[in-house]
Amino acid sequence: MGVADHSKSTYLELQRKKVHRYVIFMIDEKKKEVVVEKTGSPAESFDDFTASLPENDYRYAVFDFDFVTSENYQKSKIFFISWSPSVSRIRSKMLYATSKDRFRRELEGIHYEIQATDPTEDGY
Repeated sequence: MGVADHSKSTYLELQRKKVHRYVIFMIDEKKKEVVVEKTGSPAESFDDFTASLPENDYRYAVFDFDFVTSENYQKSKIFFISWSPSVSRIRSKMLYATSKDRFRRELEGIHYEIQATDPTEDGY
């Protein structure tokens, strides 16, 4: 499974330029590559992100989480999320499971990885 150049460049826009709060990726089975499905603006929240995930299909996503430390410093951490709802197709599950590690390696600078099966699993 390949990774579209646009997927890499969109991730870099999130990581370096902060133009996106999140990026949701999907596998395009015809092209046999991971492509960008949706991006969220910097003003969008985690709730906006979870509402954008499909209820019954797998996705990969990255989310740029901003927070303030106990020393009052503004920080940001990038999460890689494997979205895998329990009601999705077996074929989809196999495609995403076998391509996750390769795709994940393409995205440098990820701080945490989360496997989520339900929108309430926010990991915080």
